[in-house]
Amino acid sequence: MDILGSLALALAVLGGIVGAESRFARADRRLARVERKLDLIMEHLGLREEFPRMDEVTALVREGRTIQAIKVYREVTDADLKEAKEAVDRLGQDLSGRS
Repeated sequence: MDILGSLALALAVLGGIVGAESRFARADRRLARVERKLDLIMEHLGLREEFPRMDEVTALVREGRTIQAIKVYREVTDADLKEAKEAVDRLGQDLSGRS
């Protein structure tokens, strides 16, 4: 295969990768919108998603063991690090508001 053929093949592969990433990004955005809509429906109906071990997360927050609480929260909910930290921070604020 000559240089031009190799370059054309590389560009075709790169174009396929970029196209696939674009489709994945669109799918991620659509999924996020669907999840947000479901969250709004659950909130409207007064429903909450219950996770096991949340009492453990709450206890860790009360003890000031935020990092451990984030770790357990991530294990329980499959949340990413940012989402887990934000949730644990909100829980801490809620608990301090109750005291």
